[in-house]
Amino acid sequence: MTRLVARALALIVAGWTTSAASADLNYGSPYTVYQPLNAYSWAGPYLGGNVGYGWGSVENNPTKPSGFVGGVQAGYNFQNGSPWVFGFEADIQGTTADDRFAPWKFSNPWFGTVRGRAGYAVNNVLFYATGGLAFGELRGETFGMTESHTNAGFTVGAGAEMGFAPHWSAKIEYLYVDLANSNFTVTGGASNGYSFSLVRAGINYHF
Repeated sequence: MTRLVARALALIVAGWTTSAASADLNYGSPYTVYQPLNAYSWAGPYLGGNVGYGWGSVENNPTKPSGFVGGVQAGYNFQNGSPWVFGFEADIQGTTADDRFAPWKFSNPWFGTVRGRAGYAVNNVLFYATGGLAFGELRGETFGMTESHTNAGFTVGAGAEMGFAPHWSAKIEYLYVDLANSNFTVTGGASNGYSFSLVRAGINYHF
């Protein structure tokens, strides 16, 4: 999966860098008063959706939940006439991630993040790092008993985003998410938490 992500990012960088070299692009958000003439602006609010795949493991338990992920995100970017872009983003995700081992089954029905973003723009291509708060549900089952805990943790990651049409951009992103541990009765009082990697692609509308 790591090799697949690297190849996908390499293809995107190759294609988008060529696209970004055209100085007369006028995609995406309207120019701001701070942006040079014919420079793409990342500034302002945006809203979008995403799909992806996550895989990870449960601490102190042999289960390794994995599955598809989908959700929505919203954020805001700040850019003041320079290639540096700063902002924040929040998202909420539903997942199919689960796994069973012996009598135990663990699943992660949903999670969300609230993150800061810092990036460098090459015209209509933005490369960024991101990190912040993560929260979500870990559900354990055994012998007909079900127990759920909702915990907060952290997330870090990186991605690339490209403006491809007026007001529209597409992105690919990797996140590492670690949800804090809780003591689960279904595992005999063990401290269980879920940490996982996530690769997702998304599309945003910039207002």
